[in-house]
This record gives sequence, C-alpha cells and structure tokens, in this order.
Amino acid sequence: MGLVACKFGGSSAADGLQVRKIRSIVEYNPDRRYIVVSAPGKRFDGDNKITDMLYLLRSHAEHNAPYEQLLQVIKERFLGLEADLGVSVGIAGEFEVIEENLGKGASADYLASRGEYLSAKLIAAFLGYDFVDAAGLVLFNDKGKFLYEETNAALGEALSHHERAVIPGFYGTLPDGGIKTFTRGGSDITGALVARAAGADVYENWTDVSGFLMADPRIVENPKAISRISYKELRELSYMGASVLHENAIYPARLAGIPINIRNTNIPQDPGTIISATETDSGSGGVITGIAGNRDFTVIAIYKNMMSNETGFIKRVLSILEDYDIPIEHIPSGVDTVSVVIADKFLGDKLGDLIEDLERKTGADSIEVFEKMSLIATVGTGMAKVPGVAARLFGALYEAGVNIRMIDQGSSEMNIIVGVETKDFEAAIRAIYAAFVEPA
Repeated sequence: MGLVACKFGGSSAADGLQVRKIRSIVEYNPDRRYIVVSAPGKRFDGDNKITDMLYLLRSHAEHNAPYEQLLQVIKERFLGLEADLGVSVGIAGEFEVIEENLGKGASADYLASRGEYLSAKLIAAFLGYDFVDAAGLVLFNDKGKFLYEETNAALGEALSHHERAVIPGFYGTLPDGGIKTFTRGGSDITGALVARAAGADVYENWTDVSGFLMADPRIVENPKAISRISYKELRELSYMGASVLHENAIYPARLAGIPINIRNTNIPQDPGTIISATETDSGSGGVITGIAGNRDFTVIAIYKNMMSNETGFIKRVLSILEDYDIPIEHIPSGVDTVSVVIADKFLGDKLGDLIEDLERKTGADSIEVFEKMSLIATVGTGMAKVPGVAARLFGALYEAGVNIRMIDQGSSEMNIIVGVETKDFEAAIRAIYAAFVEPA
C-alpha cells in the first residue's frame, strides 16, 4: 500500500478500550506510520466530549465563575486514561501548567487544544511512537489565516526526523507562539496536512461510521453505502449537509493527489469509502452518488419588467445583501426574475428591513417571500451521461405529491438542486432515493 497517514477521531480516542482498537489497527499495517488524533469524545450516551468541557472551563474562568470542580473532572478523565493504558506521560504535571495558564487568562484556543495535545501524548506513549507537537508546525499568520505552504514545509521537515509519530490535531500556532485552532472537526484538516507533508499514499480517516451513505439514515431506511466518491462530488454533498469529514480537509489531500479512505474504528474490516480525484459513473453502482439536503431557508423572489435589459440589477441586489452581511446560497434567475436563497440563520430578524431596501433601491415591480424552505441536492458525475435523469427526479417528486418551488442545476450537470417546502423535506428525499436506487 505504501506510506499511510491516519487520523482517529474523538470516538476512537474516548477511552482505553477504544485506544486499544487504535493500536490493533496501527499494528495490523506497519505502513500506518503517522497518526493524528482528536481529543477524547463521548464514552456513552449522556457523556461529555473533552473539547466541550474545555470550552466550558474557559467560559467559567472568563466570567469569574468557579471552575475548579470542572477542571478536576477533566483532569481525572485523563488521569484515568493514563492509568488504564499503563503509560506515564506526566498528566498531573501537565494540568499544573494548564491551571497556571488558566489563572493568567489563557485563551479559549489554548484551552481547547489541550484535549488533542494530551490525547496525542497518551496515545504516542501507548503505541511506542514519537510525539510531535503541532505547535510551531501548523502555522497561521498574525491575522489567523492558515498558511498552507509554510505548514507543508515545516511539517515535512519535522516528520522527516521521525519514522513513526503521533501528532495532535485541531491546532497550530500564530507568529507570536499563541495557539490557534481550526473550526470544530479541524483534526480532519491536520490529518490531511500530515498526509501531504509526509508524502503519504493514502490518508485514512477513522471515525465511528463506515464511510458515506447515499442518504441520511435518519430519513431513508438502510441507505446504501458509497464505495467511491470524487472530491467534487464530496464537496457538493458536504456543502448540503453530508458531514462525515470536515470539508476543508479535502483540499490538502486533493492538492497532493492523495486518496482519502473513511474507515470505522469499530468495524476495521469494513473497506469504507474512498475519496479521490477519479470520477466514476457512481460510487454506489447507479446513476447518482448521493442525496443530501438542508432545512431552514428563505427564498426572496424579485420581479422587474425588462430586468434582462437593465445593467447592474443583480449587482445592486447583491450589494444590498452585502450591506446586511447576508451570504447567499443560490441565485436562480429568469428573464425578468431573480431569486436569492438565504439560510435563516443569517437572515435573523433582518427580513422586513431587507425587503424595504430591495424595493426602494432596485425599483422592483414585486417581491415575494417564501419561508420555511428546504434545499435538496442530488449528486453524481454519472448523471450527465444518462438521459432523463431530471425527468425521473421530477417525476418521483410529482408521484410523492411534493411541490417543487425552485430548480437549480450547474453547468457540470453533476448536481440538481430542488427547493421544496420544509414540510415535504423528508418525503422528497425518500422519493428521490427510491427513484434511483434499487432495493438492497
């Protein structure tokens, strides 16, 4: 197989039992030489993730609320893991440093990063691998912007001195040495960065699911697994809510041409899903690769007679939305109409004022607002090669009694997005899935 870089998520590092599974997986294939780990996750329903507790710890300290008991709970979790694994990495001393820094006003990023830092130290000792800190290697500029090439050079140089190493995910450093974290789930990004810097042949991302499914199993019963998917298809599905892998983790691996293999720590024999640049007809053996969607959108439909002859109309619409700091999901348009699709979380209570400004500054003849909307994306590179895909999709929604309020398809013909009323969201996904996927 060649050199393999692995990332193990929080569920894989939750307790001693799970960490022993990591060791079994790593020892099974000696090519698994560089390991990135997350902070310990939930051990059982109702348990807390270490990262959540660390953020809460920072909040208590910031608001002068008692935090000693919470700090002790976090400390005992790591002490228990240290004892269970039978290693000695100085957890008690590490918490003396954390408590001292907490008293000095340590940042939220620093405290949150300690989950990955301590997890990596423990797992490195348990595996007999070197511990390589991400601090000083994963680099951000003074404005917090991530530095891809500088990081690649620093990581590559550091890893060249270690045959086998465990690296904490999720964080890096600013020019002044301060800790800077990625967004939640950022250990996926660190894993991809390590894979690229090490020149890995494969980046394995181990989690608690066996790769991607063609649809949300909470909506579709026993959806088929996706064996292979292209970077482009994954980007489309991730954008619409299919979240197994942090979407920014795709870029470093794609840049280096490294395939990503999503695997299940609890079922290591499952081959999972391969993500690569190769575009196949479908990773599931059919016309489409997957279906994903999001709820809670508002569509603002703007009509103006002879809009197509008016220069700068759409620019004015976009400028107004920019003034309100509102990003746009999609802009379907016609000859005299343009619609803007906005996620409700960005719209908030701005709708009334926004409509007034749009009417006044664009001179629109009419504006209609459609609330409680949902978007559903049907994705597959093979769709462009098969006649009648759109007809089959729209026919399935018609048969299910779902009214389509919006249609958007990119020029690549890899993705058809439909807007439906949120009350029809789940029925629409089930109808589309049934139309394209043969029963197992």
